[in-house]
Amino acid sequence: MKILLIILGALLLLAIWISLDFQFGRKAQLARITRINYPIRESNLQIFTTGPELFSDYFSLLKNANHHIHILFYIVKVDLISKEFFAILKSKAQSGVEVRLLLDWMGCRNISRRVIEDLKRANIKFAFCHIPRLPFLFYSSQVRNHRKMTIIDGKTGYMGGFNIGKEYIDQDPKLKPWRDYHLKISGEGAADLQREFLKDWRMATKTNLLNNSIYFPELEKGNSRHQVLPSEGFYLEETFSTLIRKAESTIIIGTPYFIPSKRIFADLLKALKRGVRLKVLVPHMTDHLFVKEASFRYLRRLIQEGAEVYDYMKGFYHAKVIVIDDKICDIGTANFDKRSIFLNHEINCFIFDRAFIERVRNILEIDLLNSKQITLSELNKPNLLRSIKEQAAKAISFFL
Repeated sequence: MKILLIILGALLLLAIWISLDFQFGRKAQLARITRINYPIRESNLQIFTTGPELFSDYFSLLKNANHHIHILFYIVKVDLISKEFFAILKSKAQSGVEVRLLLDWMGCRNISRRVIEDLKRANIKFAFCHIPRLPFLFYSSQVRNHRKMTIIDGKTGYMGGFNIGKEYIDQDPKLKPWRDYHLKISGEGAADLQREFLKDWRMATKTNLLNNSIYFPELEKGNSRHQVLPSEGFYLEETFSTLIRKAESTIIIGTPYFIPSKRIFADLLKALKRGVRLKVLVPHMTDHLFVKEASFRYLRRLIQEGAEVYDYMKGFYHAKVIVIDDKICDIGTANFDKRSIFLNHEINCFIFDRAFIERVRNILEIDLLNSKQITLSELNKPNLLRSIKEQAAKAISFFL
């Protein structure tokens, strides 16, 4: 009995510590955040939806870099494609090109010290970002840099949902084929990605390169109007909310994880009540425990109110996209979930070019054809295991 009381007491103290750590850690984070409003730019945009297509283009451009390569990824796996990736970076660094590689500590904690030292010996400037630290150890372990972006010679940038790993090039039998959306930005918008990378680099390494003009060459305008929107666990809720409240006819949301905040969920319900057609596209298969079950309580209510919800059946759907009235399209790194909204550092791109949005709509139509509409009867069908998972997911939905 005494041992049980000691265990319960320890668990209670742990729960109190986690609660206080999270509360004060978030307060400290919010105090540091300053909102960045980049202007609307004009660049040439290209969208990639498959890994083999993206990485063929991406690796080719890396090999042709002349002055610098700046890369930030949330996840880099240890496998064959990462070896090819590292080999390209080492070759460029050894040829005199500046290479900076910034990786999220949590997402890349599997990368060994030996690999890191090998990269540094090749003259690659390497750093981890978002390493958990005191005094808010638990909170800092939850705040991740979920951005995936690359800037080459200050002129071309990549951003979107793909990381580096075999699953992203359809080599994981459980998650193949992998469906994702990734942007290539050539022109003005590359400068905004550069600024965000250099801010993250400064935070991780205490080295400030933001005032070095060599990283900000003169850039030509392109054909598509767009705006880069960084977020750091704040402002993204307001941004998504504003988009939804402005919708007049249609909203399409594609996301691997559908766990909206209370405010955003209320906005979606109001949109349905005023006659807006809402389509939500999510993956049938899952790559993380409980994330699918966490979405069910929201999806049930939306279907009841007239929304169309689709399960993507042809592989794993990992794209992050919102299209409003065919007038605004959002593609980026942020999932439609509480972690992206309230915790992670993300970067999104709002696109205002009708021709490009039509291209995205055509891609979405193909993805919807490869999906199955979910019915309310399916979600309400008695299933004890699913019900248990739903309750567990509800309790930890903020951290999924």
